[in-house]
Amino acid sequence: MPVDAAKALTAAPRSTGISWTAKDVQLYHLGIGAGRPATDPGELRYALETRLHVLPSFATVAGAGSPGVIRALSVPGIDVDLARVLHAGQSLTLHRPVPVPGTATAVSRITAVHDKGSAAVLTLRTDVADADGPLWTDDAQIHVRGEGGWGGDRGPSSRPEAPEGAPDRIVERAVAQDQALLYRLSGDLNPLHADPGFAARAGFDRPVLHGLCTYGIALKAVVDSLLGGDVNRVRSYRTRFAGIVYPGETLRVRMWQGDGRVRVTVVAVERGEAPVLDGTTVEHT
Repeated sequence: MPVDAAKALTAAPRSTGISWTAKDVQLYHLGIGAGRPATDPGELRYALETRLHVLPSFATVAGAGSPGVIRALSVPGIDVDLARVLHAGQSLTLHRPVPVPGTATAVSRITAVHDKGSAAVLTLRTDVADADGPLWTDDAQIHVRGEGGWGGDRGPSSRPEAPEGAPDRIVERAVAQDQALLYRLSGDLNPLHADPGFAARAGFDRPVLHGLCTYGIALKAVVDSLLGGDVNRVRSYRTRFAGIVYPGETLRVRMWQGDGRVRVTVVAVERGEAPVLDGTTVEHT
């Protein structure tokens, strides 16, 4: 079978050296829509090297290495068609602020393989550390259509309850027509996000935005709206990718502020508020 759970779970961790510069951070920020308007002091924190703040979600592309989805497919025991793969969820824990420039070692391994019947769901964990110690840990959940049904552990099935009451803040973010083409320059070259023919083979009308681009857009909205623009207040950030985004759409981000955390939902306005992100939480100081 293309997904061999035992082989994937016992595969040796893969260690990779990574590095990044201020230009890499700036490009990532522009790829998630920062710099609009270009003269806004708040936006220049993300775009101007003399006052650069690093949004923690940059960690998901730091080093311009393969994204979690692609790295998971290169693990022994995983041999599947990329067109049947979707990013299902992402979590990130920050141990320290992301430095710029940076040089670190990333160690990745498969920590879970779940049998959902009609699909397999893999979890790829990556721990990143530099000479001063741990920097961050991220978990990518990867959904592989048609690869379930071998009788394995189904894994967790419960979803977090939707936030109650009126949100504390609602903002809208326009996704540019070329957003995916710009974001992919940070390292995720999956043709699903650029090639109409490949997108059609995967079952979509046209190329879709990277889930991690939406992930970054939502975190920036929280930091700018509720955390005073202070990127260093973020301690962890997790989400479930509930639906797709097409370049050119508008995202509506709803935020509920609690004690040390913000709960978030994101929908696509033009498609009747189709869910995009749910089960989303930002833990902060």
